[in-house]
Parts: sequence; structure tokens; C-alpha cells
Amino acid sequence: MDEKVVPRKAERLVGVKGMNDILPPESAQWESLEQIVRALMRRHGYENIRTPIVEPTALFVRGLGEVTDIVEKEMYSFEDRLNGEALTLRPENTAGVVRAVVEHSLLYNGGKRLYYMGPMFRHERPQRGRYRQFQQIGAEALGFGGPEVDAEVMLMAHALWAELGLTDIELQLNTLGQPEERKLHRAALIAHFESHVDVLDEEAKRRLHLNPLRLLDSKNPAMQTVVESAPRLLEFLGEQSKAHLDQVCAILKANGVAYRINPRLVRGMDYYNLTVFEFVTTRLGSQGTVCAGGRYDYLVEQVGGKPAPAVGWAMGVERVLELIKESGAKSAIAALDAYAIVGDAKDFPRVMLCLQQLRALGISVQMQSTGAEGMASLKSQFKKADASGARYALVFGKDEMVNDHVTIKDLRNSEQTQQLLPLQDLNRWAKGLQSAT
Repeated sequence: MDEKVVPRKAERLVGVKGMNDILPPESAQWESLEQIVRALMRRHGYENIRTPIVEPTALFVRGLGEVTDIVEKEMYSFEDRLNGEALTLRPENTAGVVRAVVEHSLLYNGGKRLYYMGPMFRHERPQRGRYRQFQQIGAEALGFGGPEVDAEVMLMAHALWAELGLTDIELQLNTLGQPEERKLHRAALIAHFESHVDVLDEEAKRRLHLNPLRLLDSKNPAMQTVVESAPRLLEFLGEQSKAHLDQVCAILKANGVAYRINPRLVRGMDYYNLTVFEFVTTRLGSQGTVCAGGRYDYLVEQVGGKPAPAVGWAMGVERVLELIKESGAKSAIAALDAYAIVGDAKDFPRVMLCLQQLRALGISVQMQSTGAEGMASLKSQFKKADASGARYALVFGKDEMVNDHVTIKDLRNSEQTQQLLPLQDLNRWAKGLQSAT
């Protein structure tokens, strides 16, 4: 007699650490935020661009700078097994957008205002609001060199906070000047830190002659006194750079947007010049930056295009959603308009015809399906309807089906009397089901 073979239970697989699944109902919050952002971008004349998540490694080394934490420590880089090409999962998307703009000559007929949404990847320790796969929404204005466009992108982000009901966000500003001004500042920084070399940690000593500006961003408590006493770039700015910053500030003031000049704000990428900024909150602990950006007038040329100015920002979606939760701001999650309750499975053909007609008219509606035990009881279906968040229950019971009617019950207002309405007049009463009405 053959021995019965019992299949081995498969090992349960789990996701990669720091790369999270976004599940319902949380995913509805993401969709709501994305919808709000799309409408905001449309009002400001920004068009959507979608670039690959994998780019040539050289794009980020050249654009972000070799001596940056992102390039040195955080990129997911690998070699293509088929052709040996060095590739990287994008750690940010400004460089990718610029690469696409150059490759497809998008600035041929003038400037472009673009926005994107999508995942980025950095290999770092996962913590609240900081993950190895994280989502960013970004806005990039390419081909525009005036300070009014710097202010425009900041005003756009500020408008988003207002729309989301977020108030505890501070705008911090700085300027990095132009290359020649930074060159003078760089020499002064090196001289300053060399005179305090005994205070520098090993990382600071390594970067001192490679990229001394990065030392200003050090979080080492033992270095804070020497960092605070370092020469400030503002002292080396020419008149044009100062005028650029002054005009940005004047526009923000005219629009009632509060800001603070932070002379230690340098950002983590090498491609920035002139204006840099961050929107910061105290509600998220150490991960307080929810949106950041600045001007990058030399990046287009660095990736092989004709010189063109540009400015933009990127926003961390996880951090913004966390801030909405922390702030108690009202989340604009789109609920179902209606939930269908069916008395008998034989009525599904007629019920589903009705539901499809409602959906074609823009009504969001769901129904309870049968299980292994057959149709659920009406009581059980009403519980499901209430838990779904739908405003209305559409009851297709025995009496309703006999008379080609449906009973509409308001699940959120107990004082509202239910209505018995004819299915043949669906086009007339359907719009009244929309939750927003």
C-alpha cells in the first residue's frame, strides 16, 4: 500500500522590512490626498509626469553629488545581469524628471510646470515617517529663473496645508547663492573647521575638504558650538543673490505667508543654488520636515541638456498623512454613497442592472454578495452597510422587487424617513444619493 504523501505547508512570506503595504481603509486616505493634490496642481497649471522607478546610477551620482548621504549610504544600486548596466532604484525624483525633460526636449517651446507622485527608495533605518520605500509628491517648474516662481511653488504648498486643515507647519528659508559665492564661503568654512579639527568627528573630517557645507547639517551634539560659529553664506552673497531672496520674501509677505530665515538650512543634495526651503512641524518628532525643495539652476546642464533654470519641491506622503492624524485635521475620505441590501439571490440580475446604472451616473455603490451559506440575513446586511460608511442603504426586498421599487434608507440620519422609489425613475432620483449633496 502506497504511503500517503502529505504536502508540506509553504513557508509564510512577508514583505521587505521598511517597505509597507497600504491597506484599506488607510488607502482611502492616500487616494483622498492624491485627489486634492491633483486638483491643486491643475489650478496652478502643473501637468503630470511619470518616470521609471529605475534610473542609471550615474544620474544620481552626477546630480545629487558623490559626497552625500544618499549616494554614499542609502541608494539601492545593482548591476543589470543581462548587460552589466549600473542601475538604481530612484532615491528621489527631481533628477529623474530633469533627465526626462532633457531626453524628450520638453523645454523646446518654453518652460514646463510638472508634478509627479510615486515611490522612492532609500536604505536607511525604518522609523516613524521614514521608510525604505516611501511615497513622494513633487512639483517642478523648469525653464523659469525668476524669484516669483520660487515663491509660487511655496505658495502652492502653503495652499495645500490650508486645504488639509494643517496649521502647525513653519516655512524655513535660506539661500545658497551662486557657485562663485559658495566657493568663497567654502574656503572660509574649511579654514574655520580646520582651526577646530579636534572637535570634529570622523565623518566631518572625511567630508571637510570634499563637501564642507555638509558639516553645517551635522547632528552631532559635540559639534554644535563650532557649527553655530561657522561663517555664514549670507556674508558672501552678491547683490543679485540678495535681491533674489528679498523678492521671494516680499511675495510671501504680500500673501500673508509667515516664514523664518534659517542660515543653517543647506538641504541634502548638491544640485541646489539660491533659494532653499523646508516646511517643518514639531508634531512628528525628529522627522519634522514634511516638504522641502529649492532652486536648481545647473542640474539640467549637468545631465546633458542646454542650461535652464528650475525650482521645485517634494513632499513626503507618509509624513503628511501622519501629521493629519496627529493634528486632528478632518480627513477628506470619500465614503460610499450607497450600499445595496438584497433579499433574494434570484433578484441579482435586476439589482445589478440597477447598480450599474447608478455607477454610470457617478454614484459609488457596493452590495453584499452571497457566501458559502447563501444569502446573509437582512439584519446582517444592514450591519455591513452601516460599517461600510455608506450614507444610504438601498433595500431590494421581496415587496420592492414585486413592484419594481427600491427602498432608500438614510443610515446617518435616524430622523430622515425612508423613501420608496420606482426603479424606472432612477435617473431622476440617483443624484440625490451622492454623499456630498
